[in-house]
Amino acid sequence: MPSTELLIAFFATTAIFAYIPGPAMLYAAAQTMARGRWSGLTAALGIHLGGYVHVLAAAAGLSVLFHAVPPLYMAVKLIGALYLIWLGVSLLRARTQGGDAALPAIERKSARRAFFESISVEVLNPKTAIFFMAFLPQFIDASAAFPVWLQFVILGTIVNLMFSSADIACVFLAGAMIARLRRSSRAQRLMQRAGGAVLVGLGVHVALQKS
Repeated sequence: MPSTELLIAFFATTAIFAYIPGPAMLYAAAQTMARGRWSGLTAALGIHLGGYVHVLAAAAGLSVLFHAVPPLYMAVKLIGALYLIWLGVSLLRARTQGGDAALPAIERKSARRAFFESISVEVLNPKTAIFFMAFLPQFIDASAAFPVWLQFVILGTIVNLMFSSADIACVFLAGAMIARLRRSSRAQRLMQRAGGAVLVGLGVHVALQKS
């Protein structure tokens, strides 16, 4: 494995990247605003599991394909962006059921949906694949006892866990801010629209990015 100095640099750099607001944090916050803390946490779990697809892809060298075939990268990016926009529009058009008694059933159903949607969002995000492929090699030691692919898996798992900790922190922060507002159906509808608007904006931002 890398030296102690290199590992310290790895953890410090990963923490900085993890806690800078990004698409995953915004997505988890949007789900929390629209559907509640439980949906936000399940969305964060889905993003975490989806991240392992990119970890394994980086370990297998599949991420190189996105560099070698730019049209494929653009196609996957646009698919992911359109999917985000579709999710946001769905939230904006959805009707909110009033009454506190109805909230638990809504959250359980939405949490399951948020879980599977978030996996798709993360898997369809080629920027994550590029990040792993560009970042992790800086901390790989070809002369170490562990094979290169195993070093990719170990370091990628650490990165994924740290990014997920930031997503969870974002969910609890968003949940604390809207806990009182969700008592009224009007505030609940407002939060749902805010979450949908964040997803639509995030999808447009991803689609318009040049790289």
